[in-house]
Amino acid sequence: MVSYYLYALFAKKGGIAVRILGIDPGYAIVGFGALDDTRSTLTALRYGAITTKAHTTFEDRLAEIYEDMTELLRMVQPDAMAIETLFYTTNQKTVIAVAEARGVLLLCARQAGVPVFEYTPLQVKQSVSGYGRAPKKQVQEMTRRILKLPAVPKPDDTADALAMAICHAYSYRSRQYGIAKTKRQQMGYE
Repeated sequence: MVSYYLYALFAKKGGIAVRILGIDPGYAIVGFGALDDTRSTLTALRYGAITTKAHTTFEDRLAEIYEDMTELLRMVQPDAMAIETLFYTTNQKTVIAVAEARGVLLLCARQAGVPVFEYTPLQVKQSVSGYGRAPKKQVQEMTRRILKLPAVPKPDDTADALAMAICHAYSYRSRQYGIAKTKRQQMGYE
């Protein structure tokens, strides 16, 4: 069970921080944000964006994302990666390209042996701001406050990736406490 994996990892590390890498997928800009979760404090370690040049073949863009993400995973050495699930409303061409870039990011995590957790934009907004329909600026400001950053990280994809990592930190903490079975579960009723 994945939640048990993170709980066991935290215990094995003697309560030392669990490192989470948040990813906001894209093919022009991939936002990333790494943080350490020490149960009582979230600390931003590294954040930024992997960018690819416009007017470059799509295959070259994917190759660049692959190389940069592989290097990022090697440097950060996360215990978990949180990534946004795909969401689109109208532009199918864009969503297909983002899906392909997302596949490259998932492959990198798999090859590095990093477990991947997926969250919807609604889950991230709810987790970070307390309201699932919060405006983007509110989520970014809450991300800044939670991580005690001097300013909202730029580009927006970077702030979104940090929010993704925060969401996972809160989510896996909740799962940790769900590991212990209730009396009803122990008796086989649930």
